[in-house]
Amino acid sequence: MKKTTKLAGLTLALLLVFPYEAMAYKVVVDPGHGGKDPGAIGVNGLNEKTVNLDVSLKLRDELKKKGVDVVMTRADDRYLSLDERVQFTNAQNADVFVSVHANSNPSSAANGSQVLYYDSRYPQDDYPASPEMEALTPSSRLLAQKVLSSVLSQTGLKDQGLVPSAVYVVRKGKIPSILVETGFLSNKKEADLLADPAFRTKMAKAIADGVVSYQPPVFPDTAGHWAREAILRIKDKGWMEGIGNNFEPNRALTRAEFVTVMDRVFGFDGLLGTENSASAPAFSDLKSTQWSYSVMTKAVRLGLLDGYADHTVRPNQAITRGEVSAILQRLREMKGTPTLTPPSGQDVFSDVPASMWCAGAVYTLTKAGIVDGTSPTEFKPNRYITRAEIAVMMDRYSKLQP
Repeated sequence: MKKTTKLAGLTLALLLVFPYEAMAYKVVVDPGHGGKDPGAIGVNGLNEKTVNLDVSLKLRDELKKKGVDVVMTRADDRYLSLDERVQFTNAQNADVFVSVHANSNPSSAANGSQVLYYDSRYPQDDYPASPEMEALTPSSRLLAQKVLSSVLSQTGLKDQGLVPSAVYVVRKGKIPSILVETGFLSNKKEADLLADPAFRTKMAKAIADGVVSYQPPVFPDTAGHWAREAILRIKDKGWMEGIGNNFEPNRALTRAEFVTVMDRVFGFDGLLGTENSASAPAFSDLKSTQWSYSVMTKAVRLGLLDGYADHTVRPNQAITRGEVSAILQRLREMKGTPTLTPPSGQDVFSDVPASMWCAGAVYTLTKAGIVDGTSPTEFKPNRYITRAEIAVMMDRYSKLQP
């Protein structure tokens, strides 16, 4: 037990020090078939579902020995639909998905191991993939190669190659996903091997070694996203964090989340000075037990946030582009960057007149190249801002700093 804890700690340390090149730390293991669905029937009468479950349980144990967190779609002989397996996996905030199967072929001569993955270079109109899996093709391919290489080197089975596939479980998820075909139950020699507990253990260890040699992507839900590079840079600065293993780039940012980012960037305590000991303003929706109490209180003291007429400060309310601009520029003013007088004439956004409360901030940040309009003529100050947009804004801000 102590050894597992040490390894788990090592895994976490590697994730913190090498965020782009960390070993897998949470894996969904999926024993194929089960319950009323036996899968292939071996020439020796062995049910595929039995092989799949036993190898998967051994795989779980091998991964846990390496300090990897493992969840299983099934740990006993039950039936799960393909969609149930995918939906379960999507809810886990895991790093990779590995489905374990055994193969079959009309020819008893067919033999060897292969690994299936979704490849966006070979789309099938009748079997569309999720957008996430299309973007994750390089990661799934790399995972597939790592696992296949390990299986071949440790079991001595024939190389049946990497197979671009549209099977449901590798094309509908949101994380790098593979399906391992361990061997052919239609081949007498391999059917006997798959009936042998010692060989199943060897197979499980080989798959596990391949999985931990793979380096999962940081925030897999940002694969192919327009803001990914900025998101990763801001993460490295410690300014923004993920939500579980994902970043949720298109989710609206709340008022509390935004001022938390601003605190990390500007350091509210240093700006407050001796005022930090002043009594906290009272808001009906901000209690001392809430996670955002301290940072929200500091933001109010600094004049970054105002309460509403109903005596609330609404920490969980999504924040708008106009509010973000006003707060960010107010902080820049505190650091010595003045707010410009809003322009007039043609060089203005039609929805941000010079008289608007956030106009000075919007035009100052636009001129500095920190924010953009949603079009050449509109800014949409009342539209909620996304986590990706904030990451890009702060990435641009960081590049302006000496």
